[in-house]
Amino acid sequence: MNAFLSTLREHEVEIACSDAVLHGDLSVPAGATGLVIFVHGSGSSRLSPRNRLVANELHRKKLATLLFDLLTPREALAEADTGALRFKIPMLTSRLVAVTRWAQREECVKGLGIGYFGASTGAAAALIAASEVSEVQAVVSRGGRTDLANDALGQVKAATLLLVGELDDAVVEWNVASLELLPGEKHLALIQDATHLFMEPGALEEVADLAASWFEAHLTPINKEGN
Repeated sequence: MNAFLSTLREHEVEIACSDAVLHGDLSVPAGATGLVIFVHGSGSSRLSPRNRLVANELHRKKLATLLFDLLTPREALAEADTGALRFKIPMLTSRLVAVTRWAQREECVKGLGIGYFGASTGAAAALIAASEVSEVQAVVSRGGRTDLANDALGQVKAATLLLVGELDDAVVEWNVASLELLPGEKHLALIQDATHLFMEPGALEEVADLAASWFEAHLTPINKEGN
């Protein structure tokens, strides 16, 4: 077995929120310096292959990851039929905040710097939650519906990286506008020749590399900050 993989601790978790019990997968490499919580997009789940690819790259940078389902199994079935929940951003944000508070108490990751990796509508929830949770140090948005978070963007202090496919015209427009509203450290990167799902050869790998570098640069264990 690869020496890196042999030091990666992985286990399933259940996280109680006020209105649901959510399932997640927590992965912690030896010597982890930060925890990245993934916020999947509409119609997806913690099993998203795109998010899993990004998570694997983060592990190589000694970053722990938490991928969790924003919806319960019953809600996910209803969502597949109606699409009614994917734009309930306040509900999704509330659950993300609850998951973040859970992580701050969880023994194996508490004290780690916290970041969010949000995709599509999940990016809106990530940005709004970052405006509410002051401990969040960094956010990366992949093809994010940042327009759904516009009212909160001015309160986001976390270093924010917006990653958008160059050919994803509407999302590019929304992210350019959102960039202007973010007050802290920020950057917009367009992935060349990529569309919304980054299916083009090498596009998702570039996303993973940029995200990992951003989190590596901005996530610092809380105990090293003297808090």
